[in-house]
Amino acid sequence: MLIIDGHLDLGWLALQWNRDLTRCVPELRVAPYFAVSEGFGVPPRTDIVPSLGFPEMRRARVGLCFATLLARSTGKPVPHYDFPSPYQAYAAAHGQLGYYRAMEEAGLMRSIRDVPALDRHVAEWKSFDLEPGLTEPPIGFILAMEGADPILEPAQLPYWHAAGLRALSLSHFGTGRYAGGTASGLGLTSLGAPLLGEMRRLGMILDVSHLDDKGFRQALDLWDGPVMASHSNCRALVPHGRQLTDGQIREIVGRGGVIGSVFDAWMLVPGWSRGDSGNPGFTMDRVADHVDHVCQLAGNSRHAAIGSDIDGGFGREQEPEDLDTIAGLPKLGNILRKRGHSDADVAAVFHENWLRLVRGAWGKAGSRGK
Repeated sequence: MLIIDGHLDLGWLALQWNRDLTRCVPELRVAPYFAVSEGFGVPPRTDIVPSLGFPEMRRARVGLCFATLLARSTGKPVPHYDFPSPYQAYAAAHGQLGYYRAMEEAGLMRSIRDVPALDRHVAEWKSFDLEPGLTEPPIGFILAMEGADPILEPAQLPYWHAAGLRALSLSHFGTGRYAGGTASGLGLTSLGAPLLGEMRRLGMILDVSHLDDKGFRQALDLWDGPVMASHSNCRALVPHGRQLTDGQIREIVGRGGVIGSVFDAWMLVPGWSRGDSGNPGFTMDRVADHVDHVCQLAGNSRHAAIGSDIDGGFGREQEPEDLDTIAGLPKLGNILRKRGHSDADVAAVFHENWLRLVRGAWGKAGSRGK
């Protein structure tokens, strides 16, 4: 079954983590790479075990994903991750954009920017699943930006949109140029509202992941367009400001939005934090708990999805025990079925909900989405 992943940091992994994602995971696990300090108050990680390569994405049938540009400029520089000036973040994001373009030139990836391209791509993957003898399609990607720091000013957003950017979150961890992120309490900055105005004019999708509670409220008070939480879990199950409250989930649901569940230990195991020693010891049942919670609050399966964030600054050591690589994502479907979810529910979580959100957003945008 086709899987759409709502959040993968492919460009960041390729450049800032120096990984050749065209190689399979066993090769990546023995390849040399440099450790990156994540800026989360812990020392640089040297224990990270890769879980993602294009071959494993194909085995999982991840035929489409939201692929990010990630380059911060928060005033607290961290090598390869958080830059002293917005100009450097702008340049780093362009490096990642160049990586996606190189993958397109190689025929390994395909940029999806409008509804006709989306429908053709999905039909091609579904045909391949029915007739495995066909040539395997490229992995499709919808370009997203995690934290808007690389956008030098709101008036520059049309440039990024023309480059393919279709979804945007305003912040990441801590202080951002456009809004406060996780644990900041800052809310929107003076740049936030003008950027939201440009996003709405261009028909983009607002990603509320990482917004602090104040920023979430301010942004949605200003925003009447399509909304998603590309990679967010439920605060009722794992108490932390990075997670969504039940009230926030209900608001996203009420706006027709979609919430992608994350596979990262600290967002699935209460009390576990980055820097803790030892494997956190959990399975994808924890992910299913968050999917279930969203479904219960919504009253249906139309708003829960996958936003795995696999290898997003962590790896095998911080992921479910029954997920050796991203190729194991389909196992989540069996877990959901055992809990009483139908095949139609699983299809909704795996791909239909993201498709509905994107088609609705781009259909309303009309020619602006092209």
